[in-house]
Amino acid sequence: MYDTEPFHEPDPADVGSRIDPVLARSWLLVNGAQYDRFDAASRSRADIVILDIEDAVAPKDKDSARGNVVRWLAEGNSDWVRINGFGTPWWAADLAALSGTSIGGIMLAMVESVDHVTETAQRMPGVPIVALVETARGLERITEIASAKGTFRLAFGIGDFRRDTGFGEQPATLAYARSRFTIAAKAANLPSAIDGPTVGSSALKLSEATAVSAEFGMTGKICLTPDQCASVNEGLSPSQDEIKWAREFFTEFEADGGEIRNGSDLPRIARATKILELARAYKIVPSDYGINDHMPAPTDTYHF
Repeated sequence: MYDTEPFHEPDPADVGSRIDPVLARSWLLVNGAQYDRFDAASRSRADIVILDIEDAVAPKDKDSARGNVVRWLAEGNSDWVRINGFGTPWWAADLAALSGTSIGGIMLAMVESVDHVTETAQRMPGVPIVALVETARGLERITEIASAKGTFRLAFGIGDFRRDTGFGEQPATLAYARSRFTIAAKAANLPSAIDGPTVGSSALKLSEATAVSAEFGMTGKICLTPDQCASVNEGLSPSQDEIKWAREFFTEFEADGGEIRNGSDLPRIARATKILELARAYKIVPSDYGINDHMPAPTDTYHF
């Protein structure tokens, strides 16, 4: 599915930078068999670049794609890698090749049980693992997967999930599944989940799909091309209206004495603090933008 998406060179004047994967919004998949795309991806607006040696790569090309990734990491890069699922003929070889490299993290495909994560984590100690859940069996076990030692974030593999279940793509159809991801992540004290990709180049379709992700509390989204990243980043960041509300709330709160007045103040303080902290983390406002330290800084994601 990924190879059908046009891969455009990023605008040299519009280049992003990697950010803390706890806060990462856009997770860009790049075909590991196509080394010539790696540099363009690294100069894109993606918060995280994921070199894909799983779904995007035919079985006959797995070894060469893995070699491309190892070569890229050996050149001093520290991007993430989507590896083949536990139990496939390539899982162990992927981990053996990536062990000891400068890899930033792993997206583990087709996670269906706790063992898939824990066995991977044992072979890659200290490397964060995003558990990509893509089947009905995985969804039924998502609470345990989220709580597994080694799980860093959850991600929703929409395409394979729909193939496995026969579900359509409408937001209402996938509402239960998305809700399970968000609830499992929150219950396990993880950053919120990463939603699956949107196929196609329509800016409107991508914007609407990103709004659905945000509506279900998902704070990241897989991207298929570099030009999707800016729209996803915008859709999963505090808006100017939200920043304005947060600033005005603190101004009014301080003018009223800075003391809790009723039961709604604490939730509003928490919401306003998180909006402004994320706005600074995403460089929407300057790093020295003043906020009131009524609540701890957010440690995970964009929840209100």
